[in-house]
Amino acid sequence: MEVQFFTDPAEFLAVAQTVLAKDPVTGSVVATISERTVRERADGAPDPDWPRWWATISDGGTVISAAMRTMANPPHPMFVLPMPDPAARLLATTLLDRGEHPGGCNGALPAARVIADETVRREGGTVEVAMHSRLFECREVTRPKAPAGTLRPAEPADDDLVVDWCEAFNRDAAEQGGREPEFSTRDREVVRQQILAGRRFWLFIDADGEPAHLTGVNPPAFGVCRIGPVYTPKQHRGRGIASHVVAELTARGLADGTRMCLFTDQANPISNKIYEAIGYRAVVDMANLTIQPG
Repeated sequence: MEVQFFTDPAEFLAVAQTVLAKDPVTGSVVATISERTVRERADGAPDPDWPRWWATISDGGTVISAAMRTMANPPHPMFVLPMPDPAARLLATTLLDRGEHPGGCNGALPAARVIADETVRREGGTVEVAMHSRLFECREVTRPKAPAGTLRPAEPADDDLVVDWCEAFNRDAAEQGGREPEFSTRDREVVRQQILAGRRFWLFIDADGEPAHLTGVNPPAFGVCRIGPVYTPKQHRGRGIASHVVAELTARGLADGTRMCLFTDQANPISNKIYEAIGYRAVVDMANLTIQPG
C-alpha cells in the first residue's frame, strides 16, 4: 500500500474521484470541502498557516480510501474515510515518520480509532473521544405536519443573524455533548463568505414574521447534498419547525435527483429521533477523537 499527499485539492480530486464517486454519501465531507477549497483558490484565497493536505491510500495502484487535514481550529485534526485497518495504520505511521503528529482524528469508525491508537502506540499519550456522530441518508421523505410560517433563502442582509445562529448551534451542540464550544473569528468569516458565495442557508419565518429557525444545505458534490447546521432558538422549539424544514429541503433535493444526507450527534437522542421519523437511515458511525501527546 502507498500513501500519497497533495497540497492542491484539484490534483487530489483528480486522483481520488473514483473512490469518492463509489460512495459519495460517506465521502460527502471530503468532497464538499475539497471542491469548496478549489473554488476559494480560484478566487485568490491565500493558503493558511496551519497544516493542510489531502491524501489518498492506494493498494496495487488502486485508490481505496482518502483523508484530509483541513480543519482550521487546533489541533487541526484530520478527517478520514473508511479504510482497512492496515491502511489506517500505514497512514498514521507515514505521518509520524515525516514528523507530523496528527493531534486528532475525525471520521469513519473504526479507521479513525485505528489511526489514533497507532499514533499513541508509537508516540505515547492518550485518545479522548470528543464526539460520537452518525451519518444518515434519506431516500424517501415522510413529511410531518407543517407549522404556520414560510421558508426562504437567507440573504446577505441576514448575515449577522446567520452567523450568530451558527455559533449558537455549535455552542448548544457542545453543551449537549459535554464538550467545550469551538467557534472562532475565522469560523464567523467563513460563514459570511459562504452566504455571499451562495451556500444556501434557509430561514423559517413564523406566522408573526419573526425568524425562528436556520438550516444550511451544502452545495452538491458528486451528486450528494449534506444538510447542516440545523438550529432552532430555544424559544421556538417544540413546534415541529426543524422537522418540517429538514423534510422540505430534503424533499426538494431528492426531487432534483440529489442524494441527501446529514450528521447527528449521538449524544442528542432528540435530533436522531426527529431525523429517523422524517426518513433518514444510518449509514456509518463516526467519531471526533483528540490525540493527546505523551
